[in-house]
Amino acid sequence: MPVTRREFLLSSAATLSAQTSQLPWYRRAFRWGQTNITEKDPARYDIAWWRAHWKRTATQAVIINAGGIVAYYPSKYPLHHRAEFLNGRDLYGELTAAAHQDGLFVMARMDSNRVSEEFYQAHPSWFARDKDDKPYRAADKYITCINSRYYDEYLPQILTEIIERSRPEGVTDNSWAGMGREAICYCENCRNKFGVATGHQLPAAANWDDIAYREWIMWSYQRRIEVWELNNRVTRAAGGKDCVWAGMNSGSVTQQARSFRDLRAICRRADILMLDHQRRDDDTGFQQNGDTGKRVHALLGWDKLAPESMAMYQSGPGYFRLASKPAAEARLWMISGIAGGIQPWWHFIGAFHEDRRMHATAEPVMLWCQRNQQMLVNRQPVATVGLVWSQRNTDFFGRDNAADRVDAPYTGFMHALVRARIPYLPVHVDDIAAAPKELRLLILPNLGALSDRQCDAIRAWVGHGGNLLATGNTSLFNEWGEPRPDYALADLFGARRVEPASKLTRETPAEQHTYLRLAPGARHEVLNGFNDTEILPFGGTLVPIAVSENTKTVLTYVPPFPAYPPETSWMREPVTSIPGLLLTEKGSARIAFLPADIDRRYARQHLPDHGNLLANLVRWGAGQLPVQVDGPGLIDVHLYRQGGKVLVHLVNLTSTAAWRAPAEELIPIGPIRVTVRHPASSANLLVANKAIPIRQSTLEIASILDHELAVIG
Repeated sequence: MPVTRREFLLSSAATLSAQTSQLPWYRRAFRWGQTNITEKDPARYDIAWWRAHWKRTATQAVIINAGGIVAYYPSKYPLHHRAEFLNGRDLYGELTAAAHQDGLFVMARMDSNRVSEEFYQAHPSWFARDKDDKPYRAADKYITCINSRYYDEYLPQILTEIIERSRPEGVTDNSWAGMGREAICYCENCRNKFGVATGHQLPAAANWDDIAYREWIMWSYQRRIEVWELNNRVTRAAGGKDCVWAGMNSGSVTQQARSFRDLRAICRRADILMLDHQRRDDDTGFQQNGDTGKRVHALLGWDKLAPESMAMYQSGPGYFRLASKPAAEARLWMISGIAGGIQPWWHFIGAFHEDRRMHATAEPVMLWCQRNQQMLVNRQPVATVGLVWSQRNTDFFGRDNAADRVDAPYTGFMHALVRARIPYLPVHVDDIAAAPKELRLLILPNLGALSDRQCDAIRAWVGHGGNLLATGNTSLFNEWGEPRPDYALADLFGARRVEPASKLTRETPAEQHTYLRLAPGARHEVLNGFNDTEILPFGGTLVPIAVSENTKTVLTYVPPFPAYPPETSWMREPVTSIPGLLLTEKGSARIAFLPADIDRRYARQHLPDHGNLLANLVRWGAGQLPVQVDGPGLIDVHLYRQGGKVLVHLVNLTSTAAWRAPAEELIPIGPIRVTVRHPASSANLLVANKAIPIRQSTLEIASILDHELAVIG
């Protein structure tokens, strides 16, 4: 007999309980909450109300302000600034005790990279300084130097005090990485340590062509790893082997790079990854949160947890810390992350809110997660497409314009894949050899800076029959961002540069009135859907490339001509031999090289032609896809395998605010037909709360409001 919905839920809950009962706390904390305490709150914090809110939202772990910029307990260290309205109260201790009484785990929150003038006057050698020996400041606070005794001695003492007083399960810190790439510290600590480590003097300025500046970048990364490991030694010594220090990290690789936080190196060391990644922007959309979940789990492992701070207040555009974010906006951000493997974590600023609407937003999502938790963890993603990224590429190819050179090409492919409903996985360039065996296609989106070793790994991938899609300047620079005379992967692309190396540039071409011409004759399948046109809009510029004999040119470049006035808008050079898209095959491997930066253009302009072309190239390279989703709307498709089950998580991103925050309402779509090859006669829908039949490997979902999770098998 088929399993009833009630039997399915009871069985799932029992399985999860059995699986997690022996795990450390950081593998059992699936639902999080945080009230970020202000200095005013000790005089008005209604602990009983917030305890009831923890219960209403099925919260299992909370983050409680402890110390750093502001102490919320009577610290024994006189320079540890007490909250203005603390009046001797131990608010941190009271909240920790209440959480523990309610069976919740606690992470003590720190925010520790800046302090008052009194502190600065007491320990001037602990602070970051500019070339004129003046201390760096943020408003009325002084910024500490990450290479000083403040990090090596003082903060470990504070961590120990916090743990010994109230016994939190762990510690997290918003500002643990110190000063970012926007400024160089010239204090005596940095001068001495950098000289010993590299043999260089500190760089005089940000100059990517200066060896000392490059060394400073890599040295700064290494110091953050040292701090990570030091703090974990301190917290475990004070609180036991499971008392972890987890910092906080961004879901944006560019933000990680700017603050010298190596996401891959950190994930390899982390027991749990705390993400301070609160909202979308108009460039990346809600789908970026699903991408973040897949990216961090690919590094962290799918057996570990990655909670993410999800703002219930209006966090963008603009910051209105005490006003409620529209419920549809907050809800879709939460669900998009959950579908990608992130654990939900509601977040408020302040313990007292006159705008009480924000208190209701998280509850239905948290309760749904509680009911269906078994299906949201310990699962493995299924995809045939890998989207490759590299933080080093962000640094040394992106340099001071990573948003356009690196982020936009990646984002363009992300949008094209989501729009085409093609599941994919982010793959770090150094993990290609260990990529999941189901992957058939690797996408290299303008991956300009690649080392020889990384290029060899890509060749090995192709040599084993893997397919490749590369764009723009991929492999045209080495790992330091220095130009090569030719593509390092020219042998795979079937093309080589004819332009001298001295003219190579990593700058983004200005917007141009240019086009791509479809090659005459029989159309290749990557041009499906373009039967009634001979040209596609482009907008960039291209240079001549020498094409190998066995490489097929599918698109060619039409150079710029006037757009205004209309009377002059005609092609001066309608046909050239400059390639915009090349296709080749090596053995069983298919390779597409797209010199035209269509991925970047799609991220910026959202032209359907660009999205369709990228999707066609992916389908050609990936072959048969593991799932097909038909029906109206914009849907982010996540596919997982868990034991003998297949899980299809569909997030409905259809919205009048798809490209412009905030979303004000949810728009239902349907019917949606899902085809996936897995032997089963029915599927459980965990949002609609019912079972539906499967016929010829296809199930039909009548309607989706915000999301649906179908469990097959």
